[in-house]
Amino acid sequence: MRIYLARHGDALSKQEDPDRPLSEKGRKQVAHVADLLEQTGASVDRMVHSGKPRALQTAEILAQSVMWDAELEAAGDMDPMDPVEPWVARLSKLDEDTMLVGHLPFLAKLVSRLVAGVEDARLVSFAAGTVVCLEQSEDGGWQIAAVVPPSL
Repeated sequence: MRIYLARHGDALSKQEDPDRPLSEKGRKQVAHVADLLEQTGASVDRMVHSGKPRALQTAEILAQSVMWDAELEAAGDMDPMDPVEPWVARLSKLDEDTMLVGHLPFLAKLVSRLVAGVEDARLVSFAAGTVVCLEQSEDGGWQIAAVVPPSL
């Protein structure tokens, strides 16, 4: 099973728009990463985003390339400072490839916790628009299978 963790693309500042939607640069970043994922044959059965506009917009762009059924789910517990343990428990029970679209530091802590067992291992550089793919091994552990930044 695979889990894809996607950081939203570049967003407008709070001064430009208090809701902080994606900037034009952010839309291009995410579209580029979506194209790369599509070229590799990446596919997910489920996509969950934080509910913030920039995460929803990122999920919508990614879904066009990696989902057959583009129904997206919002989760209220994926904000930047939310604890990762509830997601560690949920992900251990999943049986379908899933993408989570969210924010830092939440995503970086989740990767660290799943792969290294601690939240502060700093295993991945999560530039805006980056997608990290984790694969679950037979023993239930997780390992980094791929990192797809928009700079590729």
